[in-house]
Amino acid sequence: MSTDTPSVPPGTEETPSSQNRYVEVEKTAEFANLRRSFRRFVFPATAAFLIWYGLYVVLSAYARGFMDAKVVGHINVALVFGLLQFVSTFLIAWLYMRYASRNIDPLADQVRADVEGGEAK
Repeated sequence: MSTDTPSVPPGTEETPSSQNRYVEVEKTAEFANLRRSFRRFVFPATAAFLIWYGLYVVLSAYARGFMDAKVVGHINVALVFGLLQFVSTFLIAWLYMRYASRNIDPLADQVRADVEGGEAK
């Protein structure tokens, strides 16, 4: 086993100036706005899903009579709640896709254009 640093293909190494450019971009108002827009969706959606999942777990552990109640035939409340976990996961993914395409992607494109334009200088 070698302790040598692996070689980097020519033309792919980052120069100190390009590293500094990313630090500069991180300090801009546009980048802060991008992060704020991302967090505006992700934090509430994550909290809502964790509460929803926690409710499922707590009801499964402590409300067995309720979760065992039959809805239709052999299908009980626990099965319905379990399947709704999958539905909510796909719903959140779809909502995030819509939110990102409307709110995050335009901001990310603007930041990317600023970075690429700044490196050409």
